[in-house]
Amino acid sequence: MVRPVRLRDEIRTWETSTILLWAGIVMVGVLAVCLDGGVHLWAWWTGQPSPSWNPFTLVIALLKGSLKASAGMWACVGGVAALVPVVVLVVRLARRRVRGRRRRGDEVSALVGYRRDTEVLGRGQVESKAKRLGVETEAFGLPIGRAVSDNRPLYSDFEAVGVVIAGTRTGKTTCWVVPRILAAPGLVVATSNKPDVVQLTREQRQERGKVWVFDPQEIVGEPQSFWWNPLSYVTGSARATAMAQALMDASRPAGGQSSNPFFDVGARDLVARLLLAAARSGRSLVEVKRWVNDPSDDEPVLLLRQAGEYEKADELQATLNMVEVTRSGIFAGAQQIMGFTADERTMSWVTPNHWIPELCLEELLHSTDTLYLLSQEGPASAAPVVTALTMAFTETAMEHAKRQPGGRLSVPVLVELDEAANVCRWSQLPSLYSHFGSRGILVEATLQTWSQGISAWGKEGIQTLWSAANVKIYGGGVTEPEFLSMLSDLIGSHWVDSIQTTSSQGGSSSTRSLQAQERKIASVDQLGALARNRAWVLASGSTPVLARLIPFWEETIPTTSSSMRRVPRWWQCSKSSSMSKEGAK
Repeated sequence: MVRPVRLRDEIRTWETSTILLWAGIVMVGVLAVCLDGGVHLWAWWTGQPSPSWNPFTLVIALLKGSLKASAGMWACVGGVAALVPVVVLVVRLARRRVRGRRRRGDEVSALVGYRRDTEVLGRGQVESKAKRLGVETEAFGLPIGRAVSDNRPLYSDFEAVGVVIAGTRTGKTTCWVVPRILAAPGLVVATSNKPDVVQLTREQRQERGKVWVFDPQEIVGEPQSFWWNPLSYVTGSARATAMAQALMDASRPAGGQSSNPFFDVGARDLVARLLLAAARSGRSLVEVKRWVNDPSDDEPVLLLRQAGEYEKADELQATLNMVEVTRSGIFAGAQQIMGFTADERTMSWVTPNHWIPELCLEELLHSTDTLYLLSQEGPASAAPVVTALTMAFTETAMEHAKRQPGGRLSVPVLVELDEAANVCRWSQLPSLYSHFGSRGILVEATLQTWSQGISAWGKEGIQTLWSAANVKIYGGGVTEPEFLSMLSDLIGSHWVDSIQTTSSQGGSSSTRSLQAQERKIASVDQLGALARNRAWVLASGSTPVLARLIPFWEETIPTTSSSMRRVPRWWQCSKSSSMSKEGAK
């Protein structure tokens, strides 16, 4: 039988002389403290000159008579001695209270995340990096949480892109997404499939700038107040292909694999040429919808020729001239890609409307506005448009950043991809992930499980995205052994002194030996059972840290010299109401 060594176990292995020696040292130390404290208390009380703080000097003075002992002095020494057990009791109670606030598994925080090994997550280095990058804002970083080991605040810098993996009901929205959005110094683009992100951040973000809510499926019930033209992004054949690829990625069901790459590529290229024809001729998606449903219509070929896109016109004509079986297969795939155009609600958000303003991505980049992109899975999902808009924005932001001094945005942009696998299945995201941070575009993908990432981007894709992330967060709630095993290996191991006890069959004799064993700091089962509001933080240049993620209503971790994050008024009212009801009970 092998078990970890505790202090009392180790003491039992000591020889009697060692135990007596340490007991004597402790007793002498306690007596010295009592004598020193009592004598100085007596001197202060009686107005006598302060004697030496050296206990040995005091003893010698008492023995020589140079320090006259009195009943009052010994009373003070006795009083200090009486206080010693009280102080010990208070310390033990305080430790027990602190231990009571700790969560299951917090004890491993003492094994990792030493301050010197995690300085890149501390305020000092994060603030210095913001100054070095020339960030034109008072903010110096975004909050992560607090280290469980010593309660110090942890931050990510303005070059970090992140990945969050946490299961349902683990608090990733209230403890990660919302605090990060509220702390963002500039423009924010946030995706979600639920209304809570908008509801919890809108009030404060309105104080920073205008709020845009893209809500074709009426998840929030937002009345349409603007429209966006996907064709405004299509300025050439390369961008037309990128737009068609994004629409195709999101139109497939999660985990959907290509059964015939020939037809998939053909369908994507067909959509790209139709988008290019519409964009170059000033048409809208209404015409693209009509063309994709009518293989006999050669109008887009003529429009491409008029725009000087002769090569693309010839390619489109070749598709129209294919044999019926092949042409039908390609057009069927294109119709699936453009399936969102069948929903009138979605189309109203992406076709010209002279009564409401048009969302211009270039102008948005010069603001501190907030753009919420909402969609849910289902037959009438707006995910293709949300994915296309996310792609168009990030690509536009990248091009804009290249033209700025230093090749990066002066004020960082936060792109919070909440429920990324459901809302933004953009196949090119993993390959671009490592480039965003250096441009001042802080992209963060939030997933429920590792397998969700596989279904969205493939096994290689999620691994690429994970490796490219400067800050990796695991917030519990996952029961995938392969992922948890990988995470356990990344967190590392430590050595534990253990006592091994062996006994004979008859039980007449036994032997005990002390040995060291290597153990995982966080085993697979411990990671699977990670307590709520706890997260493992793996950051570039830092050892793993066990952190306490803080709900937005509990505490503000300062990200500026005068950081004030307020709780929304409606949330305050609801919390106060619930507390009053509890009090009444």
